[in-house]
Amino acid sequence: MRLKQERGLCERYAADPEQADAEIFGRRVDGTRRGFLKRSGLAFMGALLGAGIPFWRNYPGGLIPAAFAESDAAFVIDGKNGLRVLNDRPLNAETPVHFLDDDVTPTSRHFIRNNGIPPAYADPAAWRLTVDGEVERALELSIDDLRRRFEVVKLQLQLECGGNGRAAFNPPARGNQWSLGAIGNAQWTGVRYRDVLQAAGLKPTAVYTGHYGADSHLSGQAGKLPLSRGVPLHKALDPHTLIAFEMNGEPIHQMNGAPLRVVAPGWPGSCSQKWLTRIWVRDQVHDGAKMTGTSYRVPKYPVAPGQTVPEEDFRIIESMPVKSIISSPKNGILLPAGQRNLTVHGHAWAGDLAVSAMHLSIDFGRTWLNARVDAPPNKYSWQAWSAGLNFPLAGYYEVWARATDENGQMQPFAIAWNPKGYLNNAMHRIAVRVS
Repeated sequence: MRLKQERGLCERYAADPEQADAEIFGRRVDGTRRGFLKRSGLAFMGALLGAGIPFWRNYPGGLIPAAFAESDAAFVIDGKNGLRVLNDRPLNAETPVHFLDDDVTPTSRHFIRNNGIPPAYADPAAWRLTVDGEVERALELSIDDLRRRFEVVKLQLQLECGGNGRAAFNPPARGNQWSLGAIGNAQWTGVRYRDVLQAAGLKPTAVYTGHYGADSHLSGQAGKLPLSRGVPLHKALDPHTLIAFEMNGEPIHQMNGAPLRVVAPGWPGSCSQKWLTRIWVRDQVHDGAKMTGTSYRVPKYPVAPGQTVPEEDFRIIESMPVKSIISSPKNGILLPAGQRNLTVHGHAWAGDLAVSAMHLSIDFGRTWLNARVDAPPNKYSWQAWSAGLNFPLAGYYEVWARATDENGQMQPFAIAWNPKGYLNNAMHRIAVRVS
């Protein structure tokens, strides 16, 4: 006798969200009105969720409920607490969103993104940084030299992987299947990148930087690099771009780039080279490992899901898009009988820009409520936000969060698909059940 093969809810929705609606919840899609539940399907969905859905008429078609959309599996890494491991070679691990409630992300909760094999522990006193290329004076600097010769600054800076949110792409994109936790906002101590470049003396031909680290390629092949990216000169000269040697007042965690790294906030984390050994100032766009082809690039124009895009039609990702998370309460919270009020808070960021507004919805986007947004302690730090919500009836709700940047760009409801699975800034949502 053959056993019936079962598929999980997430797998069904990833393969065909509309068919999943029809199979699981009895949803009718007739071309004129989407997201309409049959009475039997509505009852079944409510039974699965453990509550009725007061705003069921607004529920979009093809959308898996937030209550089912996140996994809580955790794995312990030395010096880290509760990170979810996506890959062990190279090691990549993200932070569950409800662990990102601190304004300054603890080192133990900061995500890990590696492309190769990290170097063995090195004595910071023996570490050297070379600055060469299109400069008047090549430099070789120790960490003590950096501390002694340049102003030391402390800044709260957000770093986000360019592929954060890739797990939600349909059709799927290859790469680490990050959900929302490849983001952190630590306090970094170091010197301004621009001060070091100015000490070397930039030639008129200087236009870009190339970064090199001490990590090795997964193949073990000598001379083959796992990652060597860089930034245009204007980003390197930004006073918030650092060469850092401390993280939250302590030596940098080994998996976060000890003892020396670049922090180029607001841009893909891959620009912030870890285990930094060399800055090569270039007279052209850097062409190191994962700077060419389609790596850390998106199409220059909108594309349909699954569309093939010629390589020459990709552009390098620079400033990251506006985004936010709900860090408290945790997804799936149950309010006790008699409680209809809830305080919700989280963080928002917008690449090179500031966040100007936050809005929340509890009726699947039909209406929106203002949230309070705090000013950042410095540019490129994420911004805390909070709001009080009132739920009119008992039942199942979803809280949707939408940030808007200072240029008026706001988070979309749906993903803007691209072949590599970058820049997913769709609205975050959590499930709330009211007894």
